[in-house]
Amino acid sequence: MWQLRDGRLSVALVHRPRYDDQSLPKGKLDDGESPLLAAVREVREELGSRVAVSRRIGDFSYTTSLGLKTVTYWVMRHLGGTFEPTDEVDAAQWAEPKTARKALSYDTDRRVLEDFAALPVPDSVIVLVRHAKAGRRADWRGNDQQRPLEQAGTAQAERLTDLLAVFAPDRIVSAPLVRCTDTVQPLADRLGLPVQLDAAFGDRAFRESASATEDALIALAKPGRVSIVCSQGDTIPGLIDRLGRGVRDAETRKGAFWVLSVIDGTVVSTDYYEDAVRAP
Repeated sequence: MWQLRDGRLSVALVHRPRYDDQSLPKGKLDDGESPLLAAVREVREELGSRVAVSRRIGDFSYTTSLGLKTVTYWVMRHLGGTFEPTDEVDAAQWAEPKTARKALSYDTDRRVLEDFAALPVPDSVIVLVRHAKAGRRADWRGNDQQRPLEQAGTAQAERLTDLLAVFAPDRIVSAPLVRCTDTVQPLADRLGLPVQLDAAFGDRAFRESASATEDALIALAKPGRVSIVCSQGDTIPGLIDRLGRGVRDAETRKGAFWVLSVIDGTVVSTDYYEDAVRAP
């Protein structure tokens, strides 16, 4: 978790009285909980923070008295909130990365901090969402652009709402197909944002000019902006193949999404999520 304090990058540390240690915020999953949502919840509970998630740092494993433990870490920007001491976390502090590294009690946390510091924090985030399940094209007799979500797809869209909200988007863009707009409309309703239609993100436009679609995507990466873009099954893998920092053959399931962290118009990290694909 990071924020700028007096123009300088600072990260959050917590003190746990049970262990008398200094650590990065972390915790345990509730039954059936997505790791991403668990991470956001734990940060809120330990620090009182509202956050905007960006890139996934990765999985780190270490041995405890109960055996091997694996923790997944994310980069999160502090948006606001007030810390209140609890029995589990009685103090918190913000420190510049070099100072924080010396204060941390565990090598694992120091490795996480080093991985965080290896890349500048993104100045923009784009989340590419493949529309949720909409049945088989062969079974739909109307205009294909009007094909709606099926029941399973509607459930996926509801699950996506919780997941996509943690990235704190301020813009929602969709290809002009009902199944795409229906996928992100629950998120738009929750956040009070309009769904902006852009034909550049449909498969037809991508097949006609992949470079034009790529340009349209990167044009969204303005400093400080977080954009959700709902698209289709050819466009998203094609864009990831072109922009995804070494990712190739990027198959994307319906209801899945990619998170692109962008610095100065260049994608610096790419993460894939299937959390909403299956019912919990």
